[in-house]
Amino acid sequence: MTDKNLFKVLKERGLLYQSTDEEALKNMLESGMPITLYEGTDPTMDSIHIGHCVPFCILRRFQQAGHKVLLLMGGATASVGDPSGRTEMRSLLNKEQLKNNIEKIKKSLSIFLDFEGENKAEIVNNADWFDKMNYIDFMREIGVHFNVNKMLSSEIYDNRLNQGGLTFFEMGYMPMQAYDFVHLNEKYNCLLEWGGADQWANIVAGTELGRKLSLKDNKTRKMIGATNPLLLTPEGKKMGKTEKGAIWIDKDKISAYDFYQGIYQTPDACVEMMFALFTDEPMDKIRQLIKNDIVKAKKELSYKITKFVRGEEDAIEAQRMSDSLFVNGGDDAPEFQLPKKDIQNGIGICDLLLVTKLCNSKSEARRMIEGGGISMKGEKVSDYSLIIKENDFVENSILLKKGKKNFVKVVLV
Repeated sequence: MTDKNLFKVLKERGLLYQSTDEEALKNMLESGMPITLYEGTDPTMDSIHIGHCVPFCILRRFQQAGHKVLLLMGGATASVGDPSGRTEMRSLLNKEQLKNNIEKIKKSLSIFLDFEGENKAEIVNNADWFDKMNYIDFMREIGVHFNVNKMLSSEIYDNRLNQGGLTFFEMGYMPMQAYDFVHLNEKYNCLLEWGGADQWANIVAGTELGRKLSLKDNKTRKMIGATNPLLLTPEGKKMGKTEKGAIWIDKDKISAYDFYQGIYQTPDACVEMMFALFTDEPMDKIRQLIKNDIVKAKKELSYKITKFVRGEEDAIEAQRMSDSLFVNGGDDAPEFQLPKKDIQNGIGICDLLLVTKLCNSKSEARRMIEGGGISMKGEKVSDYSLIIKENDFVENSILLKKGKKNFVKVVLV
């Protein structure tokens, strides 16, 4: 049996935006019987940022309620590229790149979903069935059910059409994604496809394809599509990036402080939905907190999401660093302990910036130094080949600064 309150929770928290059959979805989730659902992701990058996580937060609720979650990795569809919201064609990746991206993304997804145990989430790859299909057979069996005029009227193709660059290659994306749902329905009895609101046309295409095939072969296929609202900035752009860059889930791509600050910079209009997604706080409590003190709400949100994604230690460190820099003026900068044995022959400034996580790579450290963005002991560092030795430390410590707000006190131990 499953938690019968899931539909109510999704509605109360504003996480259900559209459904091809909301009444049927409600009845299905309130029946107490487990269902199988899936969400599709094209592995075009080797990591995901906070904006990508909206559907995964919701799938997590489905899994916790007792439902079976499938994560579809588009090893085949990513080779085509989703034209949704694009002004230009996506870069095409080879199979090795896609395989590598899938492995890395799975690691990030384990934060949201349980891949072990009795009701484990499973990853499926649509390359497993599309690689075995004949193009002519696919077009005869599946392509024949798609009307080009109807496809072109979809918002999915708007930007590409307006730019005059839509390719026939990209037109194949919708039939492929639609067939994914049919395949998973037949093989896993998958009844629900979930995705972001920008995928509505693709999701509807899947349920419509199922209906047309059912009429053709006189076979009943129960298929429902649903979407969540998008996290949008006041400018209408998808949230997930800041002026400093993407708020990556992968720890190797962003420091705890930058992650925390990225969440803190959430537009006021997005704070309620972020709470609804990443926490289990009651919605009336969330709305009251936002109404009374938006700054306090953002601080609480930043801590909770950092703890959820990166762990309590990182959350405490990031909060302490933020409080130090913005409340105490940097007098109590977070410490990084550097063993003396690691500096016997000196340590390069770029290496030090990397190990303290002030910079995510040596190339970033070099760019920051060349741009005058790094200071040590209150003075700008101008030489990226600078070697720091033990006698450079004052009372066994050095204060490093990146930009205006990022500080780390390096302490020799």
